[in-house]
Amino acid sequence: MSTARETIAVDSLSKTYHVPEREGGFGSAVRSFFRRRYRDVQAVHEVNFRIGQGEIVGFLGPNGAGKTTTLKMLAGLLHPSAGRADVLGFTPWERKRGYLQSMTLVMGQRNRLAWDIPAADSFLLNQAVYRIGDADYRRTLAELDDLLELAPIMRKPVRNLSLGERMKCELAAGLLHRPQVLFLDEPTIGLDITAQARIRSFLQEYNRRTGATILLTSHYMADVTALCERIIIIHHGQLKYDGAISDLTRRIAPFKLIAVALRDETPGDLSRYGTPLPNENGDGKRLIQVPAGEAATITARLLSDLPVHDLTIEDPPIEDVIERAFHE
Repeated sequence: MSTARETIAVDSLSKTYHVPEREGGFGSAVRSFFRRRYRDVQAVHEVNFRIGQGEIVGFLGPNGAGKTTTLKMLAGLLHPSAGRADVLGFTPWERKRGYLQSMTLVMGQRNRLAWDIPAADSFLLNQAVYRIGDADYRRTLAELDDLLELAPIMRKPVRNLSLGERMKCELAAGLLHRPQVLFLDEPTIGLDITAQARIRSFLQEYNRRTGATILLTSHYMADVTALCERIIIIHHGQLKYDGAISDLTRRIAPFKLIAVALRDETPGDLSRYGTPLPNENGDGKRLIQVPAGEAATITARLLSDLPVHDLTIEDPPIEDVIERAFHE
């Protein structure tokens, strides 16, 4: 179980759902009323990982991979079918008061704020639920206001807030009791680029100020690359990878992308330098894929052989690396 350095310890955690099933049509509906058939759906299967205090870890996988189910078990909303977990010294699904006061679960697709009243009133309700003293409440709210710029929007009914404004208030509501562990499920989903960047900046600064541990799911790789040095990948309920993003790139996609802009319309086939790829950036550069260990040598050849105006060397897009990892 957990040690002094571990905030989250997960051992062989599994969750299986017993799901009813039937074919379409009235006859099948009538038959299922008398004899219902079930099948087992394994959402999470023997997942193991450890997360230390203050880490921000990306928890990635395609839709239906088991990410949200895992977060719900760690937040105490679901009981596992097998395995165990320790978060801050607690077993999450026992839902002890000390644990509930030490963690939060924020889901971008779920609303915790009352729809018809201002967010400020929902904040006061959370103050009462978590029994936060007035002085602590005012101090924490002031810090969150400083980070999220809440003052202009707190008095508006939640239904009148934009999605980005509502997400700010959702995060604030989940952090008023100063949790030590944050489980964040798609906290930037549906937000525009500016709002996503603000939420990411807030999470970075909150982690820096409080030392909170954050386990984050997101389909936006910009969230992951900006916040996380380490990622955990889950697919079909099973752990596929746990480690640094840079290590995954070296293992899954050991190549570089060289983009070349020439000083004139020099014709010719660049395939002798690497594998030509389509360039969708619209910048007029030619793109080739080369083995990572040969990038320097091939770059020197390009500069020597061709009238190069501009040249860049990049790692493959993280989206492509993650997609490869899903199917490895």
